[in-house]
Amino acid sequence: MTLKLIGAGFGRTGTLSLKFALERLGFAKCYHMMAVVEQPHHAALWQAAWRGEEPWETLFGGYAAAVDWPAAAFWEPLMAFYPEARVILTVRDAASWYESAAATIFRSMQEGLRADDPVRRKRLAMANDIIVEGTFGGDLDDKANAIAVYEANVARVRAVVPPERLIVFDSRDGWAPLCRALGVNVPDEPYPRVNTTGEFHERWRQADRARAKQ
Repeated sequence: MTLKLIGAGFGRTGTLSLKFALERLGFAKCYHMMAVVEQPHHAALWQAAWRGEEPWETLFGGYAAAVDWPAAAFWEPLMAFYPEARVILTVRDAASWYESAAATIFRSMQEGLRADDPVRRKRLAMANDIIVEGTFGGDLDDKANAIAVYEANVARVRAVVPPERLIVFDSRDGWAPLCRALGVNVPDEPYPRVNTTGEFHERWRQADRARAKQ
């Protein structure tokens, strides 16, 4: 199996809902940061990718799509490695994105680096390298800088990805535009709406507890 869809949108742009939506539409499985919880050895592979290696076939074996960080930080090399794949850019209002990310992802990363669990610390160290340092220049508290980085990513995706390969998607629009872009039928069920701020923190707690029992 090879990747057919590459997510270029930052976390907290509806990426977990999109993961479930894509899997419902037949793009299964869809890689998401949750996969790193389920497969802790992937943290080291992502750090290798950050050093310039290309462990893509190992990371994405069995996956048809990838959304959310850390994959979103690598959309350019991924679109070169998978030349037939399309790129899906998830978008939302920049200010609301920052408020959501600050209350969830950014807070979780800061707390996780101090966690007692060494596996969680290793995963968060990878996220720190790729997201905090690599994407935002080391400062998650500078709202203006974070929003500028977010907007620059959106602009670069729009500028670099050929129109025939690009799908721009706002999860508020639901199934119709997504299915139209993918050429599939609209399911007879509501579009997934998951991962509110409260759900985010509970989901990660449950995932870490489940992984610790393995």
